[in-house]
Amino acid sequence: MQIVGRLMKVFLTRRIPQEGMKILSATGVCEVSQWDSDEPAPRAELLKGVQGAHGLLCLLSDKIDAEVLDAAGPNLKVISTLSVGYDHLAMDEIKKRGIRVGYTPGVLTDATAELAVALLLSTARRLPEGVEEVKNGGWSTWKPLWLCGYGLSGSTVGIVGLGHIGMAIAQRLKPFGVKRVLYSGRTAKAYAAEVNGEFVPLDTLLSESDFIMVSCSLTPGTQGLCDKAFFSKMKKTAVFVNISRGAVVNQEDLYEALKSGQIAAAGLDVTTPEPLPTDHPLLTLKNCVVIPHLGSATYSTRGVMAALAAQNLVNGLQGTDMPNELTV
Repeated sequence: MQIVGRLMKVFLTRRIPQEGMKILSATGVCEVSQWDSDEPAPRAELLKGVQGAHGLLCLLSDKIDAEVLDAAGPNLKVISTLSVGYDHLAMDEIKKRGIRVGYTPGVLTDATAELAVALLLSTARRLPEGVEEVKNGGWSTWKPLWLCGYGLSGSTVGIVGLGHIGMAIAQRLKPFGVKRVLYSGRTAKAYAAEVNGEFVPLDTLLSESDFIMVSCSLTPGTQGLCDKAFFSKMKKTAVFVNISRGAVVNQEDLYEALKSGQIAAAGLDVTTPEPLPTDHPLLTLKNCVVIPHLGSATYSTRGVMAALAAQNLVNGLQGTDMPNELTV
């Protein structure tokens, strides 16, 4: 709750879209300080910036652990993350201290699903290779099998994790003429009927799918899920796409699967670490398309995310209901 006669200190770990800043400045309850950069705050600056803060607005790249909470001190009442993921937050430690947490689910579903489809098509139809051939003079005459890829019409798509984003991906892929949508996860989903989704064991999904989309949450159960055994069960012509979290994939095993021809191609919007070092082996492969975590990167989506994160923070400071409070 607001302390009478004194503004509550809020620390932002980064520059955020103006939609969020306007909400913070309009409330009249916040004294805002921020790391004024598009790049992450160095650890020392983060620890310095949170000192005495009542509220913290952070991003996925900010590791909020016991050290940060200790540096903030007992004033800290609310943490708002400008993300749907929260594996960067030490939730057990945060809950133990009675700190409320806000996040931004739902608003990035459409943008992320669009990006997933774009990445799948780019990877399956070898668009980055094609662009490179045009630029380096490799485009000569029409050749029947040159740069041939794989089409969606009549295919089977497997979705690992049919949550909001997984479902949005399936809805966008059906008009391409996809024949079957398979999905795996902890439980069957009633809403899967909208896309004629079939709930199957993971092994069945892997062996029968032409395209595999990973859109599950990162949990202890999904960490390293996509490993050598996983890839060995896929078709040699299958295309693998990950838009969830980098740590869901064993990247060394993925590299071997791609290099050996165990699977046809892979598209990654997320990696471990981020950014992926420019000398990483995956970047030497023509059949691996890596993009820099662009899932929610539309102007409108980022603006809505910033506004929601700011509103979560303000409501948390005032002790009222947040638009989206994390209760795990």
